Amino acid sequence: MTLTLNDPIFLGSLKLRNRLIMAPLQQYKGTPEALPTGHHIKHYKRRAGHVGLVILESTAISSSGRLWKNDIGIFTEPHVEQLRKITEAIHEHHTPVFIQLSHGGRKSSPEVTHSLVAPSAIAFDEHYGTPESLSLAGIKNIIEEYRLAARRSIEAGFDGIEVHAAHGFLIHQFSSPLSNLRTDCYGGDSENRSRFLKEVLTTIRSEVGHDYPVMIRISATDYCQGGLTAEEWAKMLKPLESMLDAIHVSTGGLLPIKPSEVYAAYQLPYAAVIKQHLNIPIIAVGKIHTRSLANRIIEDQLADCIAIGSPFLENPDFAEGLLVN
Repeated sequence: MTLTLNDPIFLGSLKLRNRLIMAPLQQYKGTPEALPTGHHIKHYKRRAGHVGLVILESTAISSSGRLWKNDIGIFTEPHVEQLRKITEAIHEHHTPVFIQLSHGGRKSSPEVTHSLVAPSAIAFDEHYGTPESLSLAGIKNIIEEYRLAARRSIEAGFDGIEVHAAHGFLIHQFSSPLSNLRTDCYGGDSENRSRFLKEVLTTIRSEVGHDYPVMIRISATDYCQGGLTAEEWAKMLKPLESMLDAIHVSTGGLLPIKPSEVYAAYQLPYAAVIKQHLNIPIIAVGKIHTRSLANRIIEDQLADCIAIGSPFLENPDFAEGLLVN
């Protein structure tokens, strides 16, 4: 049987009606308190009608881990109340929605973050400045914030969680040898560098249970010699596979370095490598904007789902055209 974008798929216990996912894409419309607004409700509801899954934009687990001054968060009960309005609006289309939980670490917004932290005291650039190396107590506190965010995610009506471990944010910083120079149990070899991720996933699972869908978004390359590769990510993720229901494969963001060339499906080779090593669905993303290309990727088993972001900003009905039989 030849699979296509239109075919259903399970992410853990959750059945998606098709394999097209609306990727998380920042709206920059949050309030100073990181609350979503009416814009978010209208934006997501308008685009949820045909996709198999919506992933909400990056949502901060902590007031000190916000990515932008106008992002949204889930670190208080008022956040839950506002986020529930978004999930209810999306559910009117019978479409599931995941929240993307994030902490910026050394890339947290200087405008709203008073104490910049990271695994090691290495600056991303002059704009962000040099972070403080996290103490063991500090690490424990952030893991607890992930646990509370997971609890609030269920309260807000989300159908699953995507853990943001990509684009140079805190979990990515722990995972890469370029940003993690620690000499304790959180640094050194790949097992130690993935310890923070493992503990985050463990605490999330302690709140949501085994059947609630949890997936991860990674950057499969740092675009720099000595950085993370898809092969090393596969090695780190394999022992954690039982806690995950899918892997969403992106690239870059750890350093102020961009890929030398951006073209259709330019990140697909990294997703294909990850897929060779793991047995859970792999989500490919990055300029996969035509039905023929998406179907070819799925048919060739290079990835299981396709995530698309920017075209939805220009055309809320983009999914309908892509899924035409």
